[in-house]
Amino acid sequence: MKHTEDTEEQTDLNEKIKIEELSEVEVKNHAKTGENPLRCSQTKQKALKKRGPKKSFTCTQCGKSLTNKHHVVLHMRVHTGEKPFTCDQCGKSFARSANLKRHMNVHTGEKPYKCSHCDKRFSRSSNLKTHKRIHTGEKPHTCDQCGKSFTIKGRLRDHMRIHTGEKLFTCDQCGKSFTQSSNLKDHMNIHTREKLYSCDECDKTFLRTSDLKKHLRVHSNVKPHSCHLCGKSFSCLENAKKHQKIHTGVRDHVCFECGRTFTTVEHLKLHWRIHTGEKPYKCSHCVKRFSRSGTLKIHERIHTGEKPYKCSHCVKRFSASGDLKTHERIHTGEKPYHCTECGKRFNYASSLHIHTKKHSQ
Repeated sequence: MKHTEDTEEQTDLNEKIKIEELSEVEVKNHAKTGENPLRCSQTKQKALKKRGPKKSFTCTQCGKSLTNKHHVVLHMRVHTGEKPFTCDQCGKSFARSANLKRHMNVHTGEKPYKCSHCDKRFSRSSNLKTHKRIHTGEKPHTCDQCGKSFTIKGRLRDHMRIHTGEKLFTCDQCGKSFTQSSNLKDHMNIHTREKLYSCDECDKTFLRTSDLKKHLRVHSNVKPHSCHLCGKSFSCLENAKKHQKIHTGVRDHVCFECGRTFTTVEHLKLHWRIHTGEKPYKCSHCVKRFSRSGTLKIHERIHTGEKPYKCSHCVKRFSASGDLKTHERIHTGEKPYHCTECGKRFNYASSLHIHTKKHSQ
């Protein structure tokens, strides 16, 4: 009988030692919740303890609730700006050790995460996850104002500023504000007149990446945006939307000086310079100034001799696309201008104007 009692005591002692030898993580796993006790997979013992009510820790700065003290310590660094983990390669600091570890891939060049759809590799699993949406077409972040969807949350956040009108990024040169930092960066080139983005096809340079992207469609002749009413195609969505107003007849931009109406605010702004006399575009070869950048561009070809528009019917070249269009009517026989009095048609608007004077005499 004594032997049996000793054996039971020894067994209990062995189980106790096993439990004490468990790691911190295993001990946490050892403790179970629920009314019915469960057996531990390591010790075969029933649950050591039942977890009590879940604790909540609140940030005194912003009121955010967190599940444990460790998360509170990490969260407080958002307010204090503390970044105790520093990269010994470049000196950049981070609030979390995990962020420093990910950052180190920048220096080592390690890209352990490979896309299963293409050969592209990434240093972060989160970047791979975002990249894969290009292949799947997934856009999980949707604007509750207009329904537009985005692949990443940051782009949705930037987009929301369109609706809120919030402009966080301000130019220190002129005070103009923008909803996105990239727009401010592009705007700063206006002050420096630095054209950073070059076309590989024709060496033309641009102030903005978006302008370069639109320009590249000139070479590829890609016009992905079509009018559903007349079939006319456009290289950019903005021009397609502006074109739609031709069909709808909407001219909702009014000049308060003379009452003239326009389909777009850009056309109204250009028209307004007639009243103000503003000519912000100066020729770099002479003293002449212009109200439109396009007009300046055409004018400067007088000095450079550039004639980029060639007639498809003959060898003649022109400095302006409008001049080419007018010239080609000689070959096509097109006469778009007609007299409302007698029905006679003309190649040029100036010819029609001279003709109509004969009826008024």
